[in-house]
Formats: sequence, C-alpha cells, structure tokens
Amino acid sequence: KAAIIITSGFAEVGRLKDELAIKETASRYGIRYCGPNCAGMVNTHQKLFPTLEAAPPQGSVALVSQSGSVGGMLMTMAAEGNLGISKFISYGNGYDLNELELLRYLKDDPQTSVIAMYLENIRDGRAFMRELKEVTKQKPVVIVKSGRTGTGQRATLSHTGSLAGSDAVYNAAFRECGALRVKNIEEMFYLCKAFALLKPVLGKTLSIITNSGGPAVMSADCGEEAGLQVNEPSEALKRQLAEFLPVHASFRNPIDLTVEGGGEQYRRATALALKESDAALAIYVGTPYLAAMPIAEGLIAAYQDGRKPIAATMLVGQDIKAAIARLEEQGIACFPSGEAAVNALSSMAWYYDYLKAALPLAVPAEACGSLAKPLLSEAEAMRLLQKHEIPILPFAQAINSDEAVLCCQKIGYPVVMKVVSPDIVHKSGRGGVILDIGNDQAARAAFASLQKAAAGCVFDGVIIYPQLNRGHELIVGLSYDAQFGPVIACGMGGIYTEILRDLAVMVAPVSKQQAVRMIKSLRGYDILAGARGGIAINEELLAEVIVKLSQLPFLYPDLREADLNPIFVTETQVYPVDARIIGSK
Repeated sequence: KAAIIITSGFAEVGRLKDELAIKETASRYGIRYCGPNCAGMVNTHQKLFPTLEAAPPQGSVALVSQSGSVGGMLMTMAAEGNLGISKFISYGNGYDLNELELLRYLKDDPQTSVIAMYLENIRDGRAFMRELKEVTKQKPVVIVKSGRTGTGQRATLSHTGSLAGSDAVYNAAFRECGALRVKNIEEMFYLCKAFALLKPVLGKTLSIITNSGGPAVMSADCGEEAGLQVNEPSEALKRQLAEFLPVHASFRNPIDLTVEGGGEQYRRATALALKESDAALAIYVGTPYLAAMPIAEGLIAAYQDGRKPIAATMLVGQDIKAAIARLEEQGIACFPSGEAAVNALSSMAWYYDYLKAALPLAVPAEACGSLAKPLLSEAEAMRLLQKHEIPILPFAQAINSDEAVLCCQKIGYPVVMKVVSPDIVHKSGRGGVILDIGNDQAARAAFASLQKAAAGCVFDGVIIYPQLNRGHELIVGLSYDAQFGPVIACGMGGIYTEILRDLAVMVAPVSKQQAVRMIKSLRGYDILAGARGGIAINEELLAEVIVKLSQLPFLYPDLREADLNPIFVTETQVYPVDARIIGSK
C-alpha cells in the first residue's frame, strides 16, 4: 500500500505523461507513494531507514524536503553537530504525497517538536497557508524556499517540473502564517537546533558575556540589526559585577570578563545578566592548551539557576568538542559564531512574539459577478470602486473640447485633466496629466494638449477631477500569483513606486488589522506618520481601502490586476486619483 519511487527522469525533464501514468496506476491499486525523483525517508524512532542518505541521530526535528540531496546535507550536519532527527521525508516531484499532506501529518506527530522544510514550489498556496497557520500554533516551522531569483526560478523549473512563484509573495505568506524563512541549510540547521534545545525566547533583550571584545562587538551589532535590544546593564548590576570582576573588565553590554574570566566568573556574570534580559549569549575564545570544560560547567550552573535560554559560542580550547557536547546535553545550544547565535535567538523571539499576536486569515467574499471585459476604462474602474464603497473623487469624462469645458464647470475650477487611452499606462510620463486648470480657456488648451499627447494611440477623451491638496502619494495594488492567487500590495506611490520599491505585500484578502500592519511595515512609515511636522495620514481610512480592494478579486473572479496609483492620503481623506483594473482575457 506504500511505495517510494527514487527513479528520476519524469516531469522534471518534461515527461509529464509518464508521471501521470504512475499516478493513475497507483490510484487504481490504492497505493500512496513518495516521488518519483526522491531520496526516500527516515523514521529514527522506529529504526526505519529506506533512504539513499545518511542515517541521522534520533531526536525531535522533522525534515520535509523536495530535494533528497538537501535532506542528506542536513542529516549529515545533524550527525556531526548534535542535532537529533525524528523524521525525514523526501517527496521529490510530489504528484501524490506532497508538502501539504506531510505538514498535516507532522503537526500531530508526538515525536516531532520542530519542522524543517526545503521547498522549491507549492502546488496549492492557499491550502498550504491554511495548514501552515494551524501547525505553527503548535510547533515552529523553519523553511528554506529556493528559487528566490530569476536564475533560481529557472533552475527550480528544471529540477521539479513546477514554476516557482513570486519570492515576495512567498515571504509574505510564510510570515503571515508564523513560519520562519531562512536563506540556506546552515541557517536552517542552527535555527532548528536552537528550537530543539533552548527554552523559549520570550522577549527581545539580550545580554552578551564574553572574554574577547571583537567577537562580542560584532555579535552586538548583529543583535541590534536583527531587532534585539542589547541594553546597558543597570547601575545595580554593574556594582554586583564589580564585586568579582577585575577593574579593567567592561561592565557594559557586552560584559567583557577579559582573558581572566573562568568558569565561576561566567557563571556569576551570566546568572546576574539574565535577571535583566530575556536571553544570554556566552562567547568563549580560549587557547589550545587550556580546558574549556570549566566554562561549560559555569554556564550550565547559571542556566539551572535561571532557566532562561543561553546560547554559546565556544571557539578554542583543549577539550572544546567535549565542552560543546556537555553544554548541548544540558540544553545550551552552541553555534559557530556569535552572529549565528544572535540570528537564531532573534528568530525565536519573533516566533514567540508572533504566537501572542497572530491574526486569523481573512475570509474571501462570495463571488457576485464578472468584469465583463478584460480592461476597464478609468471611469469604469472608478465606478466599480464606488460601488464597493471605496471613496473616489467626483469625476467626469469628455470626448471633445466643448464637453470638457462643461465638465470642468460642473466640477468647479481648479481641476485636473488626464488622457484616457487603453494604450497609455503611465500618463504622467507621456504628458497625459495637466494640473491646476483654472478657467474655460485653460480647459480647451489642456484638452488639445492631451489629444496631441495621445497621437498614435486610441484616444477615448479625457477624465476630469477636482484639484486636490495632494497629501502623501501611495499605491495600493492587486496582482495574481501562480501559487497563491490574488495578492495585495501597499507602498509609496506616484513616480516613486518603481524608484523606491517600498512595498508591503500580503496574500489577499486581508483584515483591517493586517492592513494596518502592512502600512506600519513600510520603510517610509515615519514620513507617513508625520515626521518633522509633516502631514500624518489617516491610517484607519487607508486600511479600509486596502481591505475593500483586497476582496475585489473574490467578488469578481476574472479580475487579475488592479492599481490605484496614486492614492492621495491626508489627515482626513483617502482618494485614489488614478485606477487601472484588468481582467482575464
């Protein structure tokens, strides 16, 4: 009833017909299988090793890998680096058992406390998100997703027979579901080790205890860049440190014990520091002729006293391997550098913080119709927005100069006039937007200018809006991702969209809380919040626009792309002043 198909040469090289023949035969006889193009599986707790790869030590980390060799790399590292594995499943092309079913299985596996995944593609992004969201409530999931670049995506296509989706969308989906994405297998290994060995990191304050200044300073820099707080100790703690450390020691954070620091100094300094921080990093750079074990015993004593997470970097010593093994037996994870330790602690802090503030996935709206045409005019797009309670400005469309004057009079000067043409996407770059039109004569001149700007293109007249106090310019847009479907983005708008590339992306739809989180995540948020006396945007109104726009592709399943660029946002108003909506052909 079960099979592992190691053989390659199927969909990954274009032989999809043969791949489907395997699926049909297996279905006919009720056989479930991994592969083809895989490296088998491992269950260390059952002593089951039908795999081409190395047999790892028993433990609590499960690995699901689309690539067999990547799984083999991690299991080899596990055997050499004191990391225990519970399960390894290589599923290859994944035409039967795939990442979704394996994730669902490991969620309830009592022998697994951490799940590591190597992915090249996901067949059903939304189903994966739903399952991942449930899994991360119970145990952390660490993901390497390859195909981050154009070159990587081409390699993924040839490797697994599936096209990788947009990397920014994968980032957004993983983050929203509480998964931790890392860049490579080494980062995955050390983060899994941290979760498997360390107590939860329940805050962002970090103390660094060291006997060597340089590595500690680099670790402190890394910690701040990773979002941790490497705060200076209180005066009371400094006085306590001064009682047993030499006068030339540094009582700031990092706490430098100097080369004189022994096991007892590490014990006392670490135990004291943990009273004011959420985690500690101990760095020991010894000499080849001195024992490191006393340092290890001192850290173990400090850990047993406070029961807060301690990470260690033990670099040189007569018995360094034995000292590292002793530390990890007692729940103190060791790392090759302070930076590697800091990055793992930061990721753990993010995960436990996520658990406290996780938001449910928003529910898509029921379909209500179709767009009925593949490209809406700007006026049609504005009416669609208005229908779904997205605020718009009064507007009018004119197809000749006389109509343009009458429309301007109706709206009230001053006005803005823009060209209407399905062939012109970037109107401002084509001279297709004229501002501050103040009278009938200027309106006629503007119409003539826009008609000239559209030479050689379809010209559907002009659209006219009242002139606004512009406020901040933003963009809110929708696109369609191959793996995840509709995706919503928000960022700095107008001419800066393609220059600054300051965008927050999420899989649609989103809730109001998620929309506010998108706005606050922008690098330019301080500007939007009114830095240095500037205009502070109305975040609530902008969030409501993001929420309503994110539901449109579910209301209209043929909608494939929408851009509101720019949206003018002030303290009291949110108005899109350009809209482009595209449906499927």
